[in-house]
Amino acid sequence: MLYHLLVPLSDVISGFNLFRYITFRAGMAAVVALLVSFFVGPYVVRKLNRLGAVEEIRADGPQTHLAKAGTPTMGGIIILTALLAGTLLFARLDMPHIWVVVGATVWMGVVGFIDDWLKARTNKKGLVPRYKLAGQLTLGLIIGYLILFYPEMFSTQMVDHKTESTLPFLKNSHIEWAFFGIGVFFVIMVMLMVTGFSNAVNLTDGLDGLAIGIVGIIAVGMGVISYVTGHAGYSSYLNIVFLPGSGEIAIYCAALVGAALGFLWVNAHPAQVIMGDTGALALGAGLATVAILIKKELFLLMLGGIPVAEVASVMLQRYYFKYTRKRFGEGRRIFRMAPLHHHFELKGWPESQVVVRFWIIGILLLFLTMTTFKVR
Repeated sequence: MLYHLLVPLSDVISGFNLFRYITFRAGMAAVVALLVSFFVGPYVVRKLNRLGAVEEIRADGPQTHLAKAGTPTMGGIIILTALLAGTLLFARLDMPHIWVVVGATVWMGVVGFIDDWLKARTNKKGLVPRYKLAGQLTLGLIIGYLILFYPEMFSTQMVDHKTESTLPFLKNSHIEWAFFGIGVFFVIMVMLMVTGFSNAVNLTDGLDGLAIGIVGIIAVGMGVISYVTGHAGYSSYLNIVFLPGSGEIAIYCAALVGAALGFLWVNAHPAQVIMGDTGALALGAGLATVAILIKKELFLLMLGGIPVAEVASVMLQRYYFKYTRKRFGEGRRIFRMAPLHHHFELKGWPESQVVVRFWIIGILLLFLTMTTFKVR
């Protein structure tokens, strides 16, 4: 918004020329999102407490989590408020990229809010799983449809690369998702990506500060990748596809970093508020949409190694238990408990230790992902 208001005045007031630069606007978006988080956070926490929107702790979970009962949930409202404020103030609103990624975030934020609200007020089980899944798949279908049939809406280069994904490590290489020239396979990939990563972030949100810290780390990486993808010089040097307009997505990512840091202030152990599905589903879908728009889906899987491992641990645990029950008459487990962070808790790691060590792994994955560009 400020870009459109202030850049036309740059001929009169030269300082406004700064708003032409993505790096400046990204930095400001992060700062504003951080300040908005600080400002609205205490109010939202008090409001959630008054409404009785508090966390219910599973009886079969780690016993140390029983102390978390009564902690306000739906803290994702704080994150989304800050994220939208930073993005809409400093991004170019004439870029469809911004509206698609913001729309995806809000869409899944609403789905998550309904789920959290039902858990807190009426039905402890929350939104019926098939309705939640329908919301995720429908969002993926819409995004895939827009890219497949209206690629020129984003850029002329998107027309030539609409169903491709850049491959890590390999120079001038990509994977083509429209197998046999059939675009429906690309749409299916997008639907799986949005659904899978939103659920992965949701599963990661089981310890104080874990999910939001990992999301912030991923956002740093996706912000850098978005910026170089939308920069003709850097994309040429790094041998990646140049997609004009993609650089604006870096502002969304920067705002997400600021919002994550601001929310971590009240979500760090012992948490004053939990993000809930309102935040987890929205942030996972938003990051997946960013990766899809800049054709870096496989890079997101590297960056998001922690959420990917969390969802993989749940799947392995479930299917191994079913297999061994059928084969041996009793179910057996690979992990002491899934998702993965609970396994380490039950091994005796304190909660804060699990969180910090997972953050460290997330930072290592960030460095590894960044190095793949030079290796290429």
